[in-house]
Order: sequence, then structure tokens, then C-alpha cells
Amino acid sequence: MLITPVFAQAAGGGGDIFMSLLPLVLIFVVFYFLLIRPQQKRVKEHKAMVEALRRGDRVVTGGGIVGKVSKVLNDSEVQVEIAENVKVRVQRGSITAVLAKTDAAAGARGITAFLVEPDFPGFRVGRYEDKMGLRSSRSAEILLHDCEVLVENRLGEEGQGLKIALQ
Repeated sequence: MLITPVFAQAAGGGGDIFMSLLPLVLIFVVFYFLLIRPQQKRVKEHKAMVEALRRGDRVVTGGGIVGKVSKVLNDSEVQVEIAENVKVRVQRGSITAVLAKTDAAAGARGITAFLVEPDFPGFRVGRYEDKMGLRSSRSAEILLHDCEVLVENRLGEEGQGLKIALQ
């Protein structure tokens, strides 16, 4: 006979379903702590920075344009002066950094970028805006009076804020 009989094997190695799902759970945990959580923190910080924009702040847009906020138009737009008598309307979400002058005499080399947290000395929330129409989100001015910023919150070295913002 040329064909040999074949018998079905008994179901074996069913194993524990927990052990088969363990690699998938571990991958999700690693993704959460290495990718998702830091991204959520960055989004939260960016949202706080954008909500705190006020007239006179030096900002950098997503396209690399540096200018000064000349007017806060509404909850979603600000007017930025990018050159003398040249003003553009910019969406708040496109602003990537707020710059501070640490040495006014140094010009562009006197700008330092930093993150300000609400629990810093000198940080205070000012009056809330009484807005017409959109009242689902509260807007308030942020007051920095002799605000002390930790060195850890400085982005790069002092005086390198403009260079960092344009990279």
C-alpha cells in the first residue's frame, strides 16, 4: 500500500490564556509609559502655554516665525507683529514657544525660553475674561510678578532661547 494512514493528534498544549496574552499586555504597558504618557504631558503643557498668551509676549510659531503678540483676538487666534507695521493673525495652536528676555541689551542673544508652572513663586492667575458666546472654557490672564523659574525649567542655556525656538 502506498498511502499510510494518518491519525489526528489530541489537542495538547492548550496552556494558560494568561500566558498567551502576557506579551500583548507588556507591549501595551511599554507603549503607555514610553510614548502615550509623555505625549499627553507635552500636550497638557502646550495647552497651558497657549491659554496663557497675552499681549507683549514674544512667541515662535510652528513655521519658525518669531514675533510679538500685539492683540489677543479671541480664544483661538492672536495677532502677532512679525516686523514693524506687519501684523498677522495666527491660531493659538500653531504657537510652539513663548520667549522671555533675560537681557534686553543683548537683543536676540538675551532671549531665554522656559516653562512656567503654576506653583512657582510669583505666578498668579489674574482676572477671568467675561467672554461673549463661547463659555465652555474659562480664559484668564497669567501674571508673572518677580516669578522665579527653576533652572530645570529653562529650555537650553540662558540666551539661547531664539536659537532653540528656530531649530
